[in-house]
Order: sequence, then C-alpha cells, then structure tokens
Amino acid sequence: MGYFSRLFLLFILAMTYGAFCISADEPEARAIMVKVDARDDGDNQTSEMEMILIDKRGTQRIRKIRSMNKDKGEDKQRIMFFMQPADVKNTGFLTYDYDEIDKDDDQWLYLPALRKSKRISTSDKSGSFMGSDFTYSDMTSKELDNYDYSLKKEMQVNGKDVWVIEAIPRTKETIKETGYTKSLLFVRKDNFVMIRGIHWVKKGKKLKYFDMKGLELIDNIWTPTEIHMTTKKGKQVLHKTILKFSNIKYNQNLDNNLFSLRRLEKGL
Repeated sequence: MGYFSRLFLLFILAMTYGAFCISADEPEARAIMVKVDARDDGDNQTSEMEMILIDKRGTQRIRKIRSMNKDKGEDKQRIMFFMQPADVKNTGFLTYDYDEIDKDDDQWLYLPALRKSKRISTSDKSGSFMGSDFTYSDMTSKELDNYDYSLKKEMQVNGKDVWVIEAIPRTKETIKETGYTKSLLFVRKDNFVMIRGIHWVKKGKKLKYFDMKGLELIDNIWTPTEIHMTTKKGKQVLHKTILKFSNIKYNQNLDNNLFSLRRLEKGL
C-alpha cells in the first residue's frame, strides 16, 4: 500500500473514531440524566401561569393560563386553558406524555374560532407553541434513550454546583421533532434540577437559552416558579418568553375526564 493510500486510510479511521467519540454515550452523564428524569415532580397539580412574550423591540404581550397536570401510571397528562386576553381566550392545549419510548406523545390544540381541535403532528412539534419561544416538543418530557449524553465540565451557576451535560440526538427523526441538533444542560448537583440549557436550533443558525429564574420547594417538591426562554442569532435577541407560575398546588382532586378532547373543547 502506498504512502497516500495509507494516509487516506488513517484519515478515514480517525474520522470514524472521532465521530464515534463525539456521539458516544457516557455512563456517568447518563446516570445523572436518569436521576433528573426520575426526580419527583408531583402529581395532580394545578397552577396559574402568566406567559409574557417579548419581541426584539421590547414590546410585550401577556397571556393568562390555567394549567392542570396528572400522572396516569407512568404516563403524564396535561391540559391548559388560555383565560386572557380576548384574542386567545378559551384556546386549549391537551398533552398525553407517554413513558413508552416507541409511542409518540399526543397533543391537541383547540382553537375556539374554528370550533374544533387540531392534532399536532410529529412534523409540527418543532414549531412555536402559541407564538412563544417554546416548541410543542418542549411541552413534553424528552425520552432519555433518544440521546447520547457526555459530561463536559463542572461549574457553578448562581452559587450552585452544576454538571454541564451535552445531549446529542441519536436520530434525524428526533432532530426533526424537537428542532434541536444538540443541547447543553446545566443540572444542579444537590437536587438534579436542570436550571439552565442551551439549544442549537436546526434552522436559521439560532440558539435558544433556557434559564430557570425561580425555583421553590413546595410540598417537598422542587417546583419552577419562573422560566425564561430566549432566542438569539449571534448576539441579537430575536424574541423572549417568560413563564411565571403562581397558586401552585399538588395532590388536587382531578378527574380523569378532565383530560379529554371533549373537555378540551368545552373549556373550563
């Protein structure tokens, strides 16, 4: 074998090995993410939400939402109703978040102007949820087995020790559904809560910055009370969404019939 042939072979082997290392799943990082996923997030929760949409000029739009969550075995169900302002009043959103990895989560959006519910298809889940910086995919939990995890470093965020974990989607289907090509997740060591995240958006060379500004211990459950999601292109802020949660209660009496298409279209 000639010199250039050997050089080409070594190059291919190096690229293959490098690609493998980049996408390899690290046991330590995965073990951390398993604990993040297993963390108690409460059951039969009710809350009130304020969604603040801020455009690049600083103009704000505020929406009021009522949200209810329920565990059904290993699955999770959520229903949300927009209460204000008038242009989104009675809009509803229903999610069935399945634990089974091979089963796609179900989502429906009820638009009162059309008087019917629209099922959110897998191809639409990377789209903006109600004009916010959150996608429909962000409204459900991520399947651990859809990603390779690696521990990048350890640092402090707001005085708290965190692990910085890189999450790389294993398939093009996951990238298409979430809209993200990779993420950096900042996980607190003391409670396994993800308090910060950076997401590389597939389209438009944009980044999304997730920041948990408020976190409280309610009924012994670490509960987000304020979340920011900011979309940037370079240093320019394109849009920002702030979610504020209040009147949070766990272990409420929530009937199974509440989490149905019929109730979604009926409203509160």
